[in-house]
Amino acid sequence: MAFQDHFPIWGKLDQDQQERLAGSLLLRTVPKGKILHNGDMDCAGLLLVRRGQLRAYIQSEEGRQITIYRLFDRDMCLLSASCMMRSIQFEVTVAAEKDTEFWVIPTEVYQRLMEESAPVANYTNELMASRFSDVMWLMEQTMWKSLDKRLAAFLLEEAAIEGSRELKITHETIANYLGSHREVITRMLRYFQNEGMVELSRGKVTILQVEKLQALEG
Repeated sequence: MAFQDHFPIWGKLDQDQQERLAGSLLLRTVPKGKILHNGDMDCAGLLLVRRGQLRAYIQSEEGRQITIYRLFDRDMCLLSASCMMRSIQFEVTVAAEKDTEFWVIPTEVYQRLMEESAPVANYTNELMASRFSDVMWLMEQTMWKSLDKRLAAFLLEEAAIEGSRELKITHETIANYLGSHREVITRMLRYFQNEGMVELSRGKVTILQVEKLQALEG
C-alpha cells in the first residue's frame, strides 16, 4: 500500500504539501534487531511503519531495559525525531522487533508542514498525547502492579500479537520488556509452569491455560 493509505491526514493537505511530503520520503527495509535510533544518534526523522514491528525502549546505566511502547503497521514514531522535541529529557532507543519496512519523513519537512497545516499539528499533538499516555500507563503498571500480573499480561499480549500460544521468546527478552532481571523472570515462569499455566522449553514459552493467566492478570 502507498504512503497516502498509511498517513491518515493525507487528504487534508493541499497539493503542494502532498508533493513536498511525497518527494521527501525514504522507504527503508531493516532486519529484525536493527537499531534505528538511540539517544546518541543524530535526529533520524519520523518513522511511519508500512509493515513489521518496532519497539521503543529506555535503558538504565546498568543496562536494564524497559519497553515504553511498540509500533505496528500504520503507526508513526515521533521520538525518533528527537531534535524536533528538545524538551524531552530521556534517551529513547527504537529497534526493529521483526523485519520491518517503513518510510522516513525528514524532520525539517514535517516541521514545516506542522507550521503550515493545523490538521498536521493537531494530528502530531494527538500522537504525542497518546505516547505520553503509554508512558504514564507503564509507570503506573511498574509502580503499583506486581510482576506476576505484569508477566501474565505480557504473555497474553504477545499471544494476541503473534496469533499463537507458542511464543518464541527468551527469558532475557521478556526481562528487557518488563524492566526486570532475567533470573527473576525465570523464577516467575517456572512458578507459572508449576501451576500449569505455561510450558517452558529452550527459547520458547507455550501458554497452556489462558484462563488462569487472565485471572492472574486481574
